[in-house]
Amino acid sequence: MSDTGMSDTVESGAPAPRPRRRLLVLLPLVVFGALAALFLTRLIDGDPSRVPSALIGRAVPAFDLPPLGGLTRDGAPVPGLASADLAAGKVTVVNVWASWCVPCRQEHPLLVELARDPRVTVVGINYKDAPENARRFLGALGNPFARVGADENGRTGIDWGVYGVPETFVVAGDGTIRHKHIGPLTPEALATTLEAAIAAAAAR
Repeated sequence: MSDTGMSDTVESGAPAPRPRRRLLVLLPLVVFGALAALFLTRLIDGDPSRVPSALIGRAVPAFDLPPLGGLTRDGAPVPGLASADLAAGKVTVVNVWASWCVPCRQEHPLLVELARDPRVTVVGINYKDAPENARRFLGALGNPFARVGADENGRTGIDWGVYGVPETFVVAGDGTIRHKHIGPLTPEALATTLEAAIAAAAAR
């Protein structure tokens, strides 16, 4: 038997490649790479507020938060916040904040300004905060919130997909989340993306 014949026999006995199995192995890597590239792009362009949210276009998660103890506004106790309050027929701006959050302090004057807009109701989710510190924060800077829910264990923040405070959501009158802004609000964001989201939500 010639060497060539032996070589042919060995090659013909080798297992055939399995391209389908190889594809299944590579598919998760491709998906992970695509997601990593997306988030890297968001970081490079310097605008973390553009990170997408799976909640856009969906109803707000079900929640029922107690009020921030001892917080008053115009002499009356400020009520807590529940999902039912966000489907009352009016556009609501939901701000997730905490007294220990430095960017929350930076954006706060813009929330006070926004609360004067008759198209919207501004409400707050106080995230993993001490009630006395939260009250002191609003006492010093002003309270733009018609309602404040105390999310002391952060569970509601998780349900809302919060990456970190501050975050701001625009909710249409039917309780559907229309926009999410990650990080502190800026005058530019208030005048452009947030304004557009409020106008679109009000038109629904």
